Amino acid sequence: MDLVKLCNEMEAAYAKVEISMADPAVLSDQAQYRDVAKRHREIGRIVNKWREYQACVKTREEAQALSQDSDPDMAAMAQAEMAEADEALPRIERELTLLLLPSDPMDDKNTVMEIRAGTGGEEAALFAADLFRMYSRYAERQGWKVEMLSDSPTELGGFKEVIFGVSGERVFSRMKFESGTHRVQRVPETETQGRIHTSAITVAVMPEAEEVDIEIRAEDVRVDVYRSSGNGGQSVNTTDSAVRVTHLPTGLIVTCQDEKSQIKNRAKALKVLRSRLYDMEVQKKQMEEKLARREQVGTGDRSERIRTYNYPQNRLTDHRIGLTLYKLDYITEGEMDELINALMEDEQSRKLAALGDK
Repeated sequence: MDLVKLCNEMEAAYAKVEISMADPAVLSDQAQYRDVAKRHREIGRIVNKWREYQACVKTREEAQALSQDSDPDMAAMAQAEMAEADEALPRIERELTLLLLPSDPMDDKNTVMEIRAGTGGEEAALFAADLFRMYSRYAERQGWKVEMLSDSPTELGGFKEVIFGVSGERVFSRMKFESGTHRVQRVPETETQGRIHTSAITVAVMPEAEEVDIEIRAEDVRVDVYRSSGNGGQSVNTTDSAVRVTHLPTGLIVTCQDEKSQIKNRAKALKVLRSRLYDMEVQKKQMEEKLARREQVGTGDRSERIRTYNYPQNRLTDHRIGLTLYKLDYITEGEMDELINALMEDEQSRKLAALGDK
């Protein structure tokens, strides 16, 4: 990678984008302005880091010139500045290189996440609820918004299935690593003899698809309405507001009954369907190009066991990168940054290695 050449090209592109942002034609078109502003932010991060690198190089050169000064104090100060620059330059260069790496085009998207209880019965359903709570708390810490789309609760407070959307800044870039099979080892609440059980749930993380990404034709969809189920008493919905959407070409079925409004339930169901179809297209494209998950941690296959949560030992192990943390209690409260940062760094290292092989 020719760092100087690439960064000079980015500075030239940045100047052009800044001119575009002041163009009346761009300013009058919201969609176009949004795209240009996004490009401005993306290139701006690279340009700012490049300027930081150049400033550090200049500081070192000036310090080197002064390090031979006849004044001992001046020379000592210059040598100290040289040492600081020598320490900072490799870090800044690595950060700059990472910014220049090809980014996942999905990283800026919001997500639709699905958690499903697997082996383990009620305990798996309770674990699904625990993971939903963990992700919700993490989203809250990140300043993201969580929207419940569909759920199938159990009597003990677990979930057979829960589908929710997460929106905010670069959500998919951090949450995409959660896709796969999660295993839990603990003593279930229903266990009377204190034995440790192993259960599993699956998590699917899909980039949220917009209408421009996936077009769903009216003739390809069958919408059925029915009466929502409830917990009994006054909470039972007495109108046909629940919605089941069937995508005829693929056979995909999405149901939603969380809202009292049939229109809102239909909109949520279509949102989930659109994201599932988009995810299918992405997966198909990756397979065709033989690049499926090659630049991601593991294979990304949702049948793959990616992580184990061992409650008796307060231990979390991510099997893809061999990371073990003895702070499960903090992580399940939403303190996920150390874990996700490690996964992101591993992804970046793989990309750097792939770049070096070219």
